[in-house]
Amino acid sequence: MAIKVLIPTPLQKLTHDKPTVECSGSTVVELLESLESNCPGIKGRLCDDQGELRRFVNFYVNSEDIRFLDGINTALNDGDEVSIIPAIAGG
Repeated sequence: MAIKVLIPTPLQKLTHDKPTVECSGSTVVELLESLESNCPGIKGRLCDDQGELRRFVNFYVNSEDIRFLDGINTALNDGDEVSIIPAIAGG
């Protein structure tokens, strides 16, 4: 199962400067494990010590925010596109 993951610029150093990575997984949790095996160190930037997504990182599956779906247990299908969007704050 191939899932296209869009990587934000600040994390591309962990993907050898690739803006997209192909991974696998039937849920976002499994996708995170696949992403970590392909790009060591990236999971630590996305998840806290308990394995939960950091609150300043947003995940979208086919433009749908996973916070309004099933969170990290959101199901994935072959051909889905997952966007990782870091939250931006300013004043």
